[in-house]
Amino acid sequence: MAEKTASKRGERERLLLEELKAVALGLGIRVREERLLREVGYRVRSGACRLRESDLVLLDRGLPPSAQIEVLADALIGRAIDTVYLSPAARRLLDSRSVAGVAAG
Repeated sequence: MAEKTASKRGERERLLLEELKAVALGLGIRVREERLLREVGYRVRSGACRLRESDLVLLDRGLPPSAQIEVLADALIGRAIDTVYLSPAARRLLDSRSVAGVAAG
């Protein structure tokens, strides 16, 4: 029974991750999944950045889907997502992270 629940949760996370990637793309944000190498002397992490004139989100392939979802959600906060269709789960996630960011800031 626990395997079935974990499997359903994993599938929901995968679908939510794909939805957030599509939303980002629709807003003109490129999403690249790469294996981010860590070398001595510096720390590389997933996140949003600007490359030349383009917005970009780098996702470490080594991160679990839940962590990739957090990175994408953080990159979408403050963007014009009101005009974009989001599933109820994605809308709740972005709204909750937006409220948490306001409370922390």
